[in-house]
Amino acid sequence: MALSAQTRPEPGGQTPPAPPHGRLAALARLLVRRKAPVFLLVAALSVAAALFGAGAEKHLSSGGYTPENSESARAERLLEERFGAGAPNMVLLADAKAQVEETAAARAGRELTEQIRSSAGVVFAESFWTTGDPSLRSKDGRSALVLVKLAGDEDRATRRAHDLLPRITGAQGPLTVTATGQAPVNDLLEKQSAEDLTRAELLAAPLTLLILLAAFGSLVAASLPMLVGIVSVVGTLAVLRLLASVTDVSLFAMNVTTALGFGLAVDYSLFIVTRYREELAGGRDVREAVAESLRTAGRTVLFSSLIVALSLAALLVFPVYFLQSLAYAGIAVVLLAALATLLIMPPVLAVIGRRIDRLDLFAPLRRRLPGARPDGVGVWHRLSTSVMRRPVLTGGAVVVLLLLLAVPFGHARFGLTDDRILSRDSSAQVAADAIRSDFSGASTAPVTVVLPDLDPKAQESRLKEYAIAISRVEHTKRVDSALGSWAAGKLVAPPGETSALYTGGKGTWLSVVSTVNPNSAAGEDYARAVRAVEAPSRALVGGEAASLVDTKAALADRIPWAAALIVLSMLVLLFLFSGSVVIPLKALVFNLLSLTASFGAMVYVFQDGHLKWLVGDFVHTGQLEVTVPLLMLCVAFGLSMDYTVFLLSRIREEYLTTGDNTRAVVFGMEHTGRLISAAAAVVATVLAALATSQLSLLKLLGAGLALAVLVDATLVRGILVPAFMKLIGRANWWAPGPLRKLHNKAGLHDS
Repeated sequence: MALSAQTRPEPGGQTPPAPPHGRLAALARLLVRRKAPVFLLVAALSVAAALFGAGAEKHLSSGGYTPENSESARAERLLEERFGAGAPNMVLLADAKAQVEETAAARAGRELTEQIRSSAGVVFAESFWTTGDPSLRSKDGRSALVLVKLAGDEDRATRRAHDLLPRITGAQGPLTVTATGQAPVNDLLEKQSAEDLTRAELLAAPLTLLILLAAFGSLVAASLPMLVGIVSVVGTLAVLRLLASVTDVSLFAMNVTTALGFGLAVDYSLFIVTRYREELAGGRDVREAVAESLRTAGRTVLFSSLIVALSLAALLVFPVYFLQSLAYAGIAVVLLAALATLLIMPPVLAVIGRRIDRLDLFAPLRRRLPGARPDGVGVWHRLSTSVMRRPVLTGGAVVVLLLLLAVPFGHARFGLTDDRILSRDSSAQVAADAIRSDFSGASTAPVTVVLPDLDPKAQESRLKEYAIAISRVEHTKRVDSALGSWAAGKLVAPPGETSALYTGGKGTWLSVVSTVNPNSAAGEDYARAVRAVEAPSRALVGGEAASLVDTKAALADRIPWAAALIVLSMLVLLFLFSGSVVIPLKALVFNLLSLTASFGAMVYVFQDGHLKWLVGDFVHTGQLEVTVPLLMLCVAFGLSMDYTVFLLSRIREEYLTTGDNTRAVVFGMEHTGRLISAAAAVVATVLAALATSQLSLLKLLGAGLALAVLVDATLVRGILVPAFMKLIGRANWWAPGPLRKLHNKAGLHDS
């Protein structure tokens, strides 16, 4: 059964528009009548939110990219809690400008190591000068390493590094010391993300205003979405501060959610203002125009925010708090943007009234530009008509183009965040590069093996056999155990500080140094090979390489659940909105095609290193951070559905009135094409501002999301949607009889 249409009288200019009805129209009238109290309430809440949210970034947390209950995470906790050991999370590179064994350098190195050991929150500190380990001495002998383990999780270790680093880096007698490793990198991430946020805001705000001016012409109309956007950002800071008081929230939530909240608040307001201007032009008075705008565009805003929120909710299934905290914050911010739009816009529009078109700054220029012709037929009308004349040719060409863009995604490789997330000239990045090139076999990122139930004295022979077996695994450089150090099956050092892993009592652990990069496919293979060695008792394998294996496995296990949540929620909501089973399926397929094309482009640029100049320089690692594509998927999917709803609402509105599918599509395109373009330009601009970051993770996320939004708003909404809807005609609105009855009873109607 197809969606039924109602006929309307031809416009003659004599019959006044019927008064709008429904819950949202009633809400609009209430807000207009009580506009003074509403303004006071919004002002008071905004001030309170600004005060409460000030300094929210100080309460955000570092890390959160790996599952807390994985084998590797349990191994690291056991190492610290039971053995006071583990892989170092801070590495100091000490440059002596001479041989590190010289008296002055050696004395300064020992003093530096002892100073760190005596500092609060330090689990251990070992260096070339205290152990004599040759792997901690550079190839040319002019620099050496200090390995430090700071107590606590990533966030606490970062705080301790922040306090300790000013005292132990820089000039230390004859040594020049720089720091790298997880804790110093996280400390630099906090500083850089705050600087990037300021830069992004300064860039995005004026560009957004220019886009709104181009869309509206009127400075008055353009200012209203900016007002709601600012209120949304203030509210976002309060939301982050509140969430941080009850759970860990990633420091990147500040950058991502402020951009998302500002962009969506501007978009939602843009649609309300546009509909209000249309209603004024159609003959309604100010109050009724406000009521009708909230009844129609406001309904779409509510539904769109629900779609984006549900899409973000899919991030909650992944067992890493980086994604979970962004889900909590993102859901709250999206709903806040919709609420701010629906509560602020009606009374503001009522006060401005018919002055909404004042201060048209670009009128002289716009009259000289191509666009609407004298007959009133605009570019989007002409585009949709042209597409629907040749739907197979135009739609097929776009599908082929998107599939070609998606091809690079077929060889995507994924890794974890490390020092290379920072800019090339960052001190931690420079130090890490020097360590990778100048030190051979240094245990800066070992694979750790914890045997919590093994008695190293009673089962000495079994422990020895196990250590020897691991030393024979391909790419193993050295295995340090309580019984000594082994390489290629041979004892190379007796028990001592270089292998000092004897713990006394039950349980022991091994440090396994390899020749492969732990944050790579080779590192994954190596961690699996170590785990495959038969252990004398229960064994927990940790370290960066094992953490990468565990993280990818945990995320892969949850992807089907996240996909099911997104697909089912989108199918149900779009059916309730449209009454069709065809349109939801079409929207899912088109969104998947669009997103895959965007992912392919990101692989081509960020993994393969092509066209880097488009986004600014970054450290090319040959892989993508494993959590970012998942975050991009959920955010971009929600935003794409957002524009689907805006377009579909006008097409459906016209189809219900005329029953003519082709006319309805042209009408919807003509009345939303320019609007969706402006809305997409706003969101893409705000997200692209993230790509100006000095952090490659934010650069990847911003560029990827901006591209996804632009592809969806142009190729998909501009060409694929009208082509497909033309091809299947009235079948667009088909649903089985029982589902049609369900929609009539439970559909999303404003009545």
